[in-house]
Amino acid sequence: MTDQLPSTQPNAEARKWAMLCHYAAFAWLIMPMVANVLGPLIVWQLKKELDPFVDEQGKEALNFQITVSIALMVSGALMWVLVGFPLAALISLAALILTIIAGIKANTGEHYRYPLCLRLVK
Repeated sequence: MTDQLPSTQPNAEARKWAMLCHYAAFAWLIMPMVANVLGPLIVWQLKKELDPFVDEQGKEALNFQITVSIALMVSGALMWVLVGFPLAALISLAALILTIIAGIKANTGEHYRYPLCLRLVK
C-alpha cells in the first residue's frame, strides 16, 4: 500500500472551463481546419490563470487539435492516391469521439490525456 496525498478536485467553474477548452474545437464547423485550433487556444488563453486544471486541459485540447490538423493535412495529400479519403473520414470520426470523451471527463474533474497526441505546447 502506498501513501498518497488526497488529490484535490477542481471546482465547478474550473471543470466547466476545462470542458469548454475541449468543446471549443467544434468551432471547426464554422471555419474548417482553422477554428478547431483557434477555439481551444482562445479559451485556454483567456482562462488558464483560473485554475491549474484548466491550464492542463487547455494545453491537452490544443495539442490534440494541432495533431488532428496535421493528420488531416497528410490525409489531404494522400487523396491523390485515394487512400486519403477513408483516412480523413477515420481521423474526423476519431477526433469527434475523443473530443466528446475529453469534454465529459474534464467536466467530471478527471485529468484526460488524448491517445496518439503530439504534445507540442508545454
